Amino acid sequence: TPYLYSTYEEEDEATPTKKKKVIILGSGPNRIGQGIEFDYCCCHAAFALHDDGYETIMVNCNPETVSTDYDTSDRLYFEPLTLEDVFAIYEHEAASGAPVGVIVQFGGQTPLNLALPLKAAGISIIGTSPESIDLAEDRKRFNRLLEELEIPQAPGAMAASIEEAVEGARRVGYPVLVRPSYVLGGRAMVIAYDEESVVHYMKQAVEYSHDRPVLIDHFLEDAIEVDVDALSDGQDVVIGGIMQHIEEAGIHSGDSSCVLPAVDIPDHLLNRMRDYTFKLARALKVIGLMNIQFAIPRSETCGDGALPRPGGSEPPPHTTTDHVGADALVRPGGAQLRREAGSETGGQVYVLEVNPRASRTVPYVSKATGIPMAKIAARLMTGRKLREFLPEFIEQRKDLDTGRCYYVKSPVFPWNKFPGVDTVLGPEMKSTGEVMGVADNFGEAFAKAQTAAGQRLPVQGMVFISVTDHDKPQVADVARKFVDMGFKLVATSGTADVIEAAGMVCERVYKVKEGRPNVVDLIKGERIHLIINTPQGPDPFFDEKAIRRAAVTARIPTITTLSAARAAAEGIAALQRGEINVQALQQLHAERVSTSKELS
Repeated sequence: TPYLYSTYEEEDEATPTKKKKVIILGSGPNRIGQGIEFDYCCCHAAFALHDDGYETIMVNCNPETVSTDYDTSDRLYFEPLTLEDVFAIYEHEAASGAPVGVIVQFGGQTPLNLALPLKAAGISIIGTSPESIDLAEDRKRFNRLLEELEIPQAPGAMAASIEEAVEGARRVGYPVLVRPSYVLGGRAMVIAYDEESVVHYMKQAVEYSHDRPVLIDHFLEDAIEVDVDALSDGQDVVIGGIMQHIEEAGIHSGDSSCVLPAVDIPDHLLNRMRDYTFKLARALKVIGLMNIQFAIPRSETCGDGALPRPGGSEPPPHTTTDHVGADALVRPGGAQLRREAGSETGGQVYVLEVNPRASRTVPYVSKATGIPMAKIAARLMTGRKLREFLPEFIEQRKDLDTGRCYYVKSPVFPWNKFPGVDTVLGPEMKSTGEVMGVADNFGEAFAKAQTAAGQRLPVQGMVFISVTDHDKPQVADVARKFVDMGFKLVATSGTADVIEAAGMVCERVYKVKEGRPNVVDLIKGERIHLIINTPQGPDPFFDEKAIRRAAVTARIPTITTLSAARAAAEGIAALQRGEINVQALQQLHAERVSTSKELS
């Protein structure tokens, strides 16, 4: 592969060929929010299009990525991802008269922001049109589209001044999620609980204008977030996976563990998300990949959102939407959704955002299903049809199959590299990697993922619990899970009152400022083996930060949401049962292919 650099000098060593060619824009420097997951998509696109006879041209400026390896593409330009540089490369490659297309979908937000300027400069963008990409990013126009499609969304507003932000937040209702337009990784995103926080954000946190207003959304508390990845050729749509987040909505999707398939979302809500995905893919004329983030109030899910599967023995739920008879719900566009006998049909599903591009979950879904989604998406962008690759999934209207296993994705955090960073999770992404655990029950899969992420769950010892008042009604149920597994409990006074009132024994400990011995003393004395500490609002209290900082130093697993604590209990139960088995991913994929052949 020629490694090429541009220059303003006259000499030119890069003679363009007359082969049909595709330019793939990479993700640029790795940073929190835009990492190696996007590079994976760029590489797979290059491999697929090379096999199809295209000359693949990679544009990237990060020598640490796989996309810049010598054997990934036919040509490589080490160039900044700017309009000037990309336009110069396009002009140079098109000089031979060969057709040239540019792909912006795979590199994350950086190339996506170039879509409209590149098209305005006369460059051919293949795949989802720049207009559709901009429609999904433009809050006003996208809100109108959701209203036309009758798809619910959380109340929202846009602001280009402090006054507009205050009025918008008051109208939407606190708490609100405040963020800039056109960013990835939740950069400069906050949850504001009052007017003072909104004003502070507008004064100090971001730059904004009428072209790039600040977005203000009502924050859905106690909601489960769900990610959906899908493939579309503009007509047919296949859902790659419906991933249930383990942490609540409000934790950035890149920082939340998630499970595929979903474990405690009712079928009628899963079907509704499928319906919305089909509608949006067709309305936006998506060609390639798309990602949708949904939120479901926890009251709408089965149980308390505790990711139940006692003993972890139940198989994953079906991921099909079968053809049905007279009791079918026939949706616009032809999608048929089954109404199960006696099942609920109520409940609300909100769309948080739609991204007509590759998401950071594409590698995870591809590994779980055995289907190379990025390769298929690249081929769809060159005009091929989804029915060439996944005809049975289109005909049967079913999601890509995950077989008999649960697949849990967990984030990897750099706490040991940045000891001063608070470990509490929020809307701005902090993780720098991800791992996957695979097993035939959720608990084992979660335990494997946590171990791989460097957070080794204990199987015995003492659990420290200190939660916000908002979480106290649920904390007794979580504490009971650990007591039943033989753990001892220690808690600060307010949390201890709730635990003891539920009939459990709990050692009391001082808060950091109340006296000695306090919880930090217990951590340093190696008496604590697991910490459950939920944050007390938008700004961390001194006690919370001191506890979490001491935990990082002592390498004690720290959990900052009750939903993650429930999942950890499932994982610890699996560890205590000795259920950790190693399975080859290739073997699981082979089993799935064999089973599908037997059923066909």
